[in-house]
Amino acid sequence: MRIRTLDDLLLAVKNRPRKRLVVAWANDAHTLEAVNAAVEAGLVEAILVGDEPLMAQVCRDHGFPLNRFRLVSAATDTEAAAQAVAMVRSGEADLLMKGLVATDKYMRAILNKDLGLLAPGALLSHVAVMEHPGLSRLLILGDVAVIPEPTLKEKATILGYLVKTAHALGIEQPKVAALSASEQVQPKLRSSLEADLLAKMAERGEITGALVGGPMALDGAIDLESARIKGMTGPVAGDADCLLFPNIEAGNVFYKAGTKLGGAEVAAVVAGAQVPCVLSSRGDSARTKLCSIALAALLA
Repeated sequence: MRIRTLDDLLLAVKNRPRKRLVVAWANDAHTLEAVNAAVEAGLVEAILVGDEPLMAQVCRDHGFPLNRFRLVSAATDTEAAAQAVAMVRSGEADLLMKGLVATDKYMRAILNKDLGLLAPGALLSHVAVMEHPGLSRLLILGDVAVIPEPTLKEKATILGYLVKTAHALGIEQPKVAALSASEQVQPKLRSSLEADLLAKMAERGEITGALVGGPMALDGAIDLESARIKGMTGPVAGDADCLLFPNIEAGNVFYKAGTKLGGAEVAAVVAGAQVPCVLSSRGDSARTKLCSIALAALLA
């Protein structure tokens, strides 16, 4: 069954066996609000790693039942991130989430060559799922937050993460638009040439599990009327499920314009590690964090 809304995502995960989520430096109410909601909704079991007395006090202050969580003590945020990663490595947890720990320390624990969660040669990439009020389907986006200027090889890997996410959402043959500034191949524009190459790789069977079109401008990728007016052909035109951005500037601006100006809601994870990792910002809403936990559980 295809998941078309974030509410559908929450329901789908609720009906599956619970995954075990470990949260690094879970000392703040904002993180605990989302984790409490996820446990209350039956999405996950939760392990909180951090300042144990402080976590307990925050739970009491906000009415989060302490018996919903397993609390693990850590003296610092760096120690909490390392302990959380170690619990994933040992099989005690299925998912990882960033709490109040700084992003660089969180990522450093994941990327640690000896004790982290990244296989040799693997690539970490941010995958977002966006529900926009103007569309009747979810859009799957990458990369909008981690890789500044992906190479062709990295774009192929990111594309693979988008396709894997689409399959998990019940889209059997997702349509991927490799974005650039125009549908015309422009020799002086690297994103245009690489989008054309990715589409040809899919035609040759070097990329499987999806239909890939490119280069495509955004309007022709997601809007059937724009695609018709421009004379675009092919199954991806106007009906893309996945958007592969040429660089982080394009992806990040689209993501923030959608959420801050367009009324979109999102869920997001970092893919490529041993388990899905929730990398939320303190500025993210509790709803975004809840949906991100659900997406991670779906992908685990």
